[in-house]
Amino acid sequence: MTTQTPSNPAPPREPGILTQSISSFGKGLIDGVSTLGGMMMLLLDVVRWSVRPPFRLANLFAQLDFVGVGSIFIVSLTGTFTGMVFALQTSTAFALFDAESLVGPTVALTLSRELAAVFSALMVTMRAGSAMCTELGTMRVTEQVDALETMAVNPVQYLLVPRVLAGLFMVPALTMLFLTTGMAGAYLIAVGVLGISPGTFLSRTQQWLVPGDIFQGLIKGAVFGLSVALICCYKGYNASGGAKGVGQATTEAMVSSALSIFILDFILGLLWQ
Repeated sequence: MTTQTPSNPAPPREPGILTQSISSFGKGLIDGVSTLGGMMMLLLDVVRWSVRPPFRLANLFAQLDFVGVGSIFIVSLTGTFTGMVFALQTSTAFALFDAESLVGPTVALTLSRELAAVFSALMVTMRAGSAMCTELGTMRVTEQVDALETMAVNPVQYLLVPRVLAGLFMVPALTMLFLTTGMAGAYLIAVGVLGISPGTFLSRTQQWLVPGDIFQGLIKGAVFGLSVALICCYKGYNASGGAKGVGQATTEAMVSSALSIFILDFILGLLWQ
């Protein structure tokens, strides 16, 4: 009587490209929704702890100085050259139909409504947001956050509230600085280089630029600043995996912050119409 040896089972089939694509898309969608939900919960915690004593004003002023005062030079430099470049390019276009007098109001409207808030938020993201995420991530992986909890100090109130409020308050202020330096650069190019009359530049700008345009830029700056600070704090506060995890969290924070600025700019632009 002979016994038959069972045949070896067939190796499992590799999932196809379509299956892998759907799986990756679903995983990314779930991670995105989970991250968005976590940031909303963190925002609620920040709002709740920002109105509860003790009020740590020293931490708040330190972050206002870091985010706002520390960004003055880079925002001023970026604003000046942005205004200069934009004035130079628009003058070339307007010269085709003898409308160089519109250079001033065109630069003013573009900077006040869009570019000042967007570029200021991007500068804060690169300079202050990355530092926020790295600092919080380092504190998380070295268990300094756990030490605060052990000492009965709420880490959200002590670490996150000052940083989020600093982004909310200082990015609109930097937006005004960007607008001012941008118009100074545009004036320098239009009047000093292109030969446009100073009276024409200033009168046309005053004629077309209204307070509502500046107010729109300030509102956008506040929204962008809140978004950037919240994303960077969330990524850093939830970092894990040592030094590599901190670096990955910082990279994700920079990309997410930049994307949020452009997405929110589009949404606010639609709502403002």
